[in-house]
Amino acid sequence: MILARAVDVSRHYGDTVALDHVSLDIAAGEIVGLLGPNGAGKSTLISLLTGTRKPSSGHVELLGADPRRPASRRHLGVTPQETGLPGTLRVGEVVDFVRAHYPDPLPRAELLSRFGLTDLVRRQTGGLSGGQKRRVAVALAFAGRPKIVFLDEPTTGLDVEARRALWDGVREFHAEGGTIVLTSHYLEEIEALARRAVVIGGGRVLADDTIDAVRGLVAVRRVSLTSPVPLPDLDGVTATDREGDRWHLLSPDADRLVRDLVAAEVHFTDLEIRRASLEEAFLRLLEEPCPV
Repeated sequence: MILARAVDVSRHYGDTVALDHVSLDIAAGEIVGLLGPNGAGKSTLISLLTGTRKPSSGHVELLGADPRRPASRRHLGVTPQETGLPGTLRVGEVVDFVRAHYPDPLPRAELLSRFGLTDLVRRQTGGLSGGQKRRVAVALAFAGRPKIVFLDEPTTGLDVEARRALWDGVREFHAEGGTIVLTSHYLEEIEALARRAVVIGGGRVLADDTIDAVRGLVAVRRVSLTSPVPLPDLDGVTATDREGDRWHLLSPDADRLVRDLVAAEVHFTDLEIRRASLEEAFLRLLEEPCPV
């Protein structure tokens, strides 16, 4: 069952093209990660699918209908990048206010527990840290037992422990059959949660496949080694990074790179070769668009 759909969608802001003929289906039970730099069109796409903006051309659906209709958004949860909470209300009061808008909301205690907010229930939101406010904003997206949730940069401002606690809450929702679309600058977050990655760059979909398939779109290996001397220029090296005596090289042919290092009589130790990370694959896709 398709819960959200964009068909040949474009969105213009004056002369600026934010989305350029984008098509995308989100099926029930998926966790889909949207990847792309600032200005790529991720937030614009979410705004169209959730009904806060209208496409310049093309067609969008949410739960089989126009997302701008209130009835279509009844089973929708959203946490946008920027959220504002009434500073004088307590966390529990904000949660109860949002829950009151739904016919069968998640119990308050369950919602607070799921996102690690139980100890904050009597705190005024104005006195919360930025990370605590973010956790409240994410929790509110799940208050009405939604069928699909859109999380736009959900863990911005969170420390590692809080981020992983939020991941657990998202996984629990998904285990119950929920559907999630999330954007993130933390690419390990997409790898940790999603099974499908949609890479957006320049308002277009560059790739749409499993995490492993997106990595596989670029035949890149990361070759790491330790050498106290500068390395010579080598054919096929697409990127070089140095941390003291530790070198990290990206190449589509790791075997050839190692042979070239030996032939150049470069003395090195601690050789390590692995697949490109999702971040490295993502950056290569932006440099060399390779639609699926």
